[in-house]
Amino acid sequence: MNGIEDIIHLLKTDDKKAFASYLRKKDKRGEGRSVQLFKIIETDDINTLKKLYPGENNDAYHALRKRLYDNLVEFMANQTFTTSTAEAHEVLRLLVVSRFFLEHRLTKTAFKCLAKAEARAIPLEQFSLLNEIYHTQIQYAHLNPALDLDGVIAKFRTNRERLYREEQLNTGYALLRRELHDIQLKGKVVDFREFIQGTMNSLGISLNEALTFKSLYQILFIANEYASLNHNFTLVEPFVEKSYAFIQNRADEAPGQLYYHIYVLYFLANINLRNHRFAESNIWLNRMEAEMQKQNSRYYSRFTLRHQLLRALNANFSGNPQQAIDSAEKALKNASHKADAQDVADLTACLAMFWVQQEDRAAYKYMKLLHRTDAWYEKKLGMLWAIRKNLLEILMYAGFGESEMALSRLKSFKRRYKKYLAQVNEQRVYDYALLIERYILKPEIAQHPGFKKGIVSLLNPDDKEDIFVVSFVGWLLARAERRPVYEATLRLL
Repeated sequence: MNGIEDIIHLLKTDDKKAFASYLRKKDKRGEGRSVQLFKIIETDDINTLKKLYPGENNDAYHALRKRLYDNLVEFMANQTFTTSTAEAHEVLRLLVVSRFFLEHRLTKTAFKCLAKAEARAIPLEQFSLLNEIYHTQIQYAHLNPALDLDGVIAKFRTNRERLYREEQLNTGYALLRRELHDIQLKGKVVDFREFIQGTMNSLGISLNEALTFKSLYQILFIANEYASLNHNFTLVEPFVEKSYAFIQNRADEAPGQLYYHIYVLYFLANINLRNHRFAESNIWLNRMEAEMQKQNSRYYSRFTLRHQLLRALNANFSGNPQQAIDSAEKALKNASHKADAQDVADLTACLAMFWVQQEDRAAYKYMKLLHRTDAWYEKKLGMLWAIRKNLLEILMYAGFGESEMALSRLKSFKRRYKKYLAQVNEQRVYDYALLIERYILKPEIAQHPGFKKGIVSLLNPDDKEDIFVVSFVGWLLARAERRPVYEATLRLL
């Protein structure tokens, strides 16, 4: 399959009509077969398809399908280029038309278009487009004696340096994302700190300077993932401080940077949350929401679930559990069917966690929504996510007296993750599972001083533990201290 159905799903009603008209104009034979096949696929009319193309290996059908795919891609390319309102596309259109004018010796008009394109590209920090604009001005400078060639060459060289640094960072970001993908989704074992340093050194990259909101986003993404893998967000504090300084100097960012600006604010809110600075996290969430509403709320739906999740987590760990639950439930109820699967799963898992902390059986409702296999969650959301989900499920069963179910899940957990946890130096997660098992088998052991000492030893006394680590340890500590789970968790924070 070549993805025709997926592309067609992207088309709006007017686009579909325009594409059908586009096909009719291109159909030289006048048979209308391409339009016919397009409508069959659009309506998922299998019966008509079988009548037109009986048999499984119809060469004519596959040839027509290939032509339809090529025409669809060509149509989408033309539509995107001509109708997109993104400012970067406007710069590109000006560049293309200026080259067309230059080829036809309309020099004055061409250089006006180039100047206009440059003026729009500079605030957008589109270094690659600026490189092409300056390259074109230099190439055709002989047609425009009034052009300050030395000035253009100087701008070209300065921009080339910025472009080179951006490309190096982008290359490093791509390598690190690939490595993170293998660590999270394939369980690859690697010293990620060493990998970061090696990659940066080999490319001559310094993370001390962010050129744009995009590059700052890339730096914070890597920092955020690194902290998540280490369960320690104090490690990335230097990046947070540099981000504050960067944003203070870039209050009026270009519209083309809005997407990355929102993401940067999200990372700052998340890192503050994970370091127990809930008031500061909410300040960044307020700024994030304000940016989400810009450009006619262009990116609002893209970020709203993540934003609401952090709001709910801040409320929960600030002592407002009902507010957290209400906020998360409302966000999940209003989630679009097109919402990102991970965002929905994160909200669902957090709601299950909130109810487990409140020792309320409503936790079952949300845990049942996370009904896919461990292998699916590992592949789609990562090993760390799947491990947390498993542990949360075990706590839920243990908390409501379903010992057999809890022990069964524990047995599966140890069998599936023991080797992986040893490879990635996460022995304390396995030790935690063993403590849970001891408690389930013999609940009275929770009152033994040595048991409580074992619980506390799981925490790192020198750093602020991640809120999710605190949540899991807090559940067990509540048994030892005979306190409500939520109260013990907040005290531990």
